[in-house]
Amino acid sequence: MSINRRQFLFLTTAAAAFAVTENLALASDGGAGQLIDAGPVANFAKDGVYDAYRSLGFFVIRKEGKLSALSSICTHRKVQLKAESDCSFYCKKHGSTFDPNGHVTKGPAKQNLPVLVTSVNEAGHLLVSVPCA
Repeated sequence: MSINRRQFLFLTTAAAAFAVTENLALASDGGAGQLIDAGPVANFAKDGVYDAYRSLGFFVIRKEGKLSALSSICTHRKVQLKAESDCSFYCKKHGSTFDPNGHVTKGPAKQNLPVLVTSVNEAGHLLVSVPCA
């Protein structure tokens, strides 16, 4: 199959427009991060902490039927946190702890965990906006 110059320019322009649209969607937080598809909301049916995306920078929390996302990075020295069975969070490097809402309960961390922007797309998937490191 061969295409002429006009068709080539049309396809190239369309591809460029698509790429710009995709980049705008991924940079929904002003270009300072990425938008991660955490999968169907149905995957988070029970209240609790879901740590499957810990290595990507966040925990998904379902509490009283509401979904949210907290950063999984300690605010003290940027170390990855561990989710505990009581839904709190622990930093094994320096001992900081955070309650299930991300509030500091023990230092040396002084700042609470950031609550990340979430949304649900048309397909019913949870989208989480994660800032760049």
